[in-house]
Amino acid sequence: MPKDYSRSLRIADQIQRELADLIRNELKDPRIGMVTLTGVEVSLDYTHAKVFYTTLGSESDNFLTDKGLEHAAGFLRSHLLHRLKLRVVPQLHFIYDVSVERGIRLSQLIDEAVAQEGSVKETDEG
Repeated sequence: MPKDYSRSLRIADQIQRELADLIRNELKDPRIGMVTLTGVEVSLDYTHAKVFYTTLGSESDNFLTDKGLEHAAGFLRSHLLHRLKLRVVPQLHFIYDVSVERGIRLSQLIDEAVAQEGSVKETDEG
């Protein structure tokens, strides 16, 4: 079983690299701007792949990007067929990754807490 698990990880990594290249160089959809693929999870039977992505745009830009990626899924899958040496190329499901936004928000909260703690110490000492 561990050998199969590592194979699925290698396939997921290869899909992520190829999709990033395809989105950057082949996709001409204006709805899809600066997209960063943060990860890919492949099902055990290799028929489905969850592709996690993030953008630097607003919420409305994210909606447009999501629609653009959904629309381009067939195109991207057909190009993956030619680039990957697999019998089955997985069906692509694009999912917006909120972990980057959460990380930024947590970092801001930590910075605010540290700043408040510093100001409380200054008033206590003064």
